[in-house]
Amino acid sequence: MKSGGDKALAEWQACFGEVDPRLDVRSWYDPSVRLEDVRYVVVWEPEEGRFPQMTGLRAVFSSGAGVDHVTRVADWPRHLPLIRMGGAETEQRMGEYVAWACLSLLRETRSLALAQPERRWLDQDLPFSARQRTVGILGLGNLGAAAARMLQGLNFTVRGWSRSRKDVPGVRSFAGPAELPEFLAGTDILVCLLPSTPETVGLIDAALLARLPAGAGLVSAGRGQHVVEADLLAALDSGHLSGAVMDVFATEPLPPGSAFWTHPKVTVTPHVASLPPRRARAAYVASAIAALEAGQPLPNLYDPEKGY
Repeated sequence: MKSGGDKALAEWQACFGEVDPRLDVRSWYDPSVRLEDVRYVVVWEPEEGRFPQMTGLRAVFSSGAGVDHVTRVADWPRHLPLIRMGGAETEQRMGEYVAWACLSLLRETRSLALAQPERRWLDQDLPFSARQRTVGILGLGNLGAAAARMLQGLNFTVRGWSRSRKDVPGVRSFAGPAELPEFLAGTDILVCLLPSTPETVGLIDAALLARLPAGAGLVSAGRGQHVVEADLLAALDSGHLSGAVMDVFATEPLPPGSAFWTHPKVTVTPHVASLPPRRARAAYVASAIAALEAGQPLPNLYDPEKGY
């Protein structure tokens, strides 16, 4: 285990003990562990030098939905399965976060939050309900589809864009670079749930934001590298964007001097959108290990051809 530091190890061990007592869970740094005996690892931001010593390793699990923190390590074992964190609880929590963020933008709750410590009774004349707004989701995989279902339950119209065509009930699917402009032109709230790949780094820049209708909002819950932060701030300051809910950033933790902390149109959350509790993640990992041992298909397997 390398996730949450030494303080989290006892909780991880208790959680795995509940779901599969046969698993012997140790710290990534435990000096008593013979690295050649390690069969599985659950990691966040592993450092170089240890993977090559784990000659008996069978699979690598990311303790979060992203895997770029693993794939950027020069000696990560490319011949082994790399499995993204997922499961029903991850999907549920991302759906909840996206629904909350879109409602926050719709109801202009940032303005209310700023008014409260000033004891200022802020009259609001909101021009739209969810029925009159379209949410566009960049990245229509498992998490995007879960978010789409919840948004539809709130009566938002939902559309999605991804590298290839997707079939999500009630969601109009756009695919590939050629269809991105049309997707953006009809999107009132843009939600980014894309994976981090060379093609998606810096995708949300001034040119992309300019294609959104005036007054659109942004929810960024994929990876911080997707957004050109200076371009986003400029679009907010110019009034082209009405607001943003940001969960991920280019530098994390978000530096104290960042303009996002105090911007009147920005709600900041600390990369918590879809992180399930450790027990749910332990159950997910234990289930995947059982599948691998039984020769069954693995969930959320990293595809090096796609980059996610």
